[in-house]
Amino acid sequence: MSFVGDLDTDNFETNKNDWIRIQKFIPKNKKIWSPFYCDGKQGQYFREMGYDIYHEDKDFFEYEPEEYDCIIDNPPFSKKRDILKRLKKLDKPFILILPAVVLSCKYLLEDFGQQLQIIIPTQRIKFTQLGKDNSNYTPPFGTYYYCYKMNLEKDLIIIP
Repeated sequence: MSFVGDLDTDNFETNKNDWIRIQKFIPKNKKIWSPFYCDGKQGQYFREMGYDIYHEDKDFFEYEPEEYDCIIDNPPFSKKRDILKRLKKLDKPFILILPAVVLSCKYLLEDFGQQLQIIIPTQRIKFTQLGKDNSNYTPPFGTYYYCYKMNLEKDLIIIP
């Protein structure tokens, strides 16, 4: 769901090229739920890459699609703790873009630690802020792809 009425920092869309960078880690035969809508472009990007994706403007905390295999998205960073709590209850595989500092958060490590895998890009992930023309924005902090139950071949993967 779009958090238009919330913090400006909660309305950033990941650029398509940064999803293409990890495309080889996302199974083509899985139905993806992308719950954080922003302006809806992520659904378009994933369809263009050949994925079956459910991406509608619904409230992540109140709604769950009937059928999906994994969650892949860039959630609003200010709500990361609440989002991770809900993901623990859903217990579905996921890939989320989150700040690098989250890796040291006790709540992440306690809930997902044994099955957590991280994809670290050597070049920062780029975002576009909703309603602004800044398609190559990089925050002043690093962001990683946090993976849970995605069965990657290694727990730590460095990508260009």
